[in-house]
This record gives sequence, C-alpha cells and structure tokens, in this order.
Amino acid sequence: MTRIDRRFAELRARGRKGLVPFITAGDPLPEATVDIMHALVEGGADLIELGVPYSDPVADGPTIQHASERAIAHDVGIEAILGWVRAFRERDTDTPVVLMGYLNPIEIHGHARFAAEAVAAGVDGVLVVDVPVEEADTLHPLIEAGLEQIFLVAPTTTDARLAAIRARARGFIYYVSFAGITGADRLDPKAVRARIAHIRAGGDIPVAVGFGVRDAATAVAVGELADAVIIGSALVAKLAEAKDAAAAATIARNTLAPIRAALDAMLPT
Repeated sequence: MTRIDRRFAELRARGRKGLVPFITAGDPLPEATVDIMHALVEGGADLIELGVPYSDPVADGPTIQHASERAIAHDVGIEAILGWVRAFRERDTDTPVVLMGYLNPIEIHGHARFAAEAVAAGVDGVLVVDVPVEEADTLHPLIEAGLEQIFLVAPTTTDARLAAIRARARGFIYYVSFAGITGADRLDPKAVRARIAHIRAGGDIPVAVGFGVRDAATAVAVGELADAVIIGSALVAKLAEAKDAAAAATIARNTLAPIRAALDAMLPT
C-alpha cells in the first residue's frame, strides 16, 4: 500500500475528512518551505500539495500566479524542490507529498531523471495540470518509477473522459468544484454534492475537492461531501504576508488549525 492509499484508508477507518493544503514551493521565501510543510502537518494537514512554480500557470488565478512569480524570482526549480522534500522526510516519513504543476519543468529536467530523483526524495505523486488523460502515457516513466498520477475532474468532464480517468487515476481524484481558475469565490455545495456522487458511482477511489475552499465554513460545506478538502489560494495569500520563515510557519499552522478543528467537529460523537 502506498503512502497516499494508507493515509486515505486511515481517514476512512476513523470517519475523518482529509485536509490537503496547497503551497507554492519556495514562496514566500525559499528558506521557509520545509518549515511551512512541518507547520502544515502540525496544523492538521493529512497530505501536502507542493506547487512547482511555472511561468504560465494557465489553471491558476492571480494569487498562485504571483506566488509562482515570487518563487521563480528566487530561482526555485525542480532540484531545489526535491531537496526540500528530502529535508522534510528527515522528520516526517508518513505525510504524503504530491507535486502539482505543469509538464514543461519535468521535460526540461528529463522524465526518467525526474522520476528517479522524485521517488528518492520521498515524493508520492504528481498532478500535472496540462497532461490530460488522453496523453497520460507521456508520464509513463514517472508511473513506472512508483509515483501516483493524480487527475483533475471538472464539472464539464464528460462521462467518457471520467471513465478513462477512473481507469488511470491512483491515490485520489482531484475534483475542481467549478469551471474556472483557482482563487475564485463560486463554491456551490449542492452542485458539488451531485457531481461527487456521480464520480463515486464508478469506483471507490477517494475524491478530494479544491477550488473555492477558503476557510472553516467552506471546508465543512465541502467536507460533508468529499473524502478530503483542498485549500490553496486562501493559504497562499496569507503566506505572502510573512516576512521570514518563522512567521510563515506560524501563519501556516494557524490557518490550518481552525479548519482541522471544524472538520473534526463533523465526526459522530
């Protein structure tokens, strides 16, 4: 059983909802990333999505675009990110880490080299936004090396594509709660509920919901439906205010803790 599968199995056994924070690697300061990752776990994270900065992040809104720009200005690339994952693993061997980003940085690094180094560093999965399921074989070297391939499903995903995604997806399916970019405020719990039921009808892979989760209230609204909730832009925006690594870690911990508490309050007594 992989680290991601084990984590979702633990959550289900305890009737607990997963909390998945997204941060951009190297933002707001490169030296803060490892401390932020540990602080996220202390705040209640079950899995960490680590964004790989990219100059043309087409699926991301302004908040995450600016985070990528800040990280790129600090020359943050694949080698630095894998180094931070290795450093994180020195103290945490349990929390799954998924790299989320775009194909170009992987191609530049080299698929086989990236796969080997990512697995060795302790990365568990990849979500490559601009590799659709029809082109999933592009990432075969990564999957062969042992990385889980996470796929996005949107409200507009057809049943035929959903079936293809179910056949290939490992770890969990990332459901985008609305058609749009990250950071928008358009969460519709009723629509999300119907869509998750449809996704689950074809299998039992966990479904994590992102886009539109910004605080404890929205996390609970989504947590009533999904196996896990993903918080990205709201967290990244708060981290951007940090002036040093210690402040960033404190913001990460303090942002997640009330969301974790609200999700845990959903547990049956």
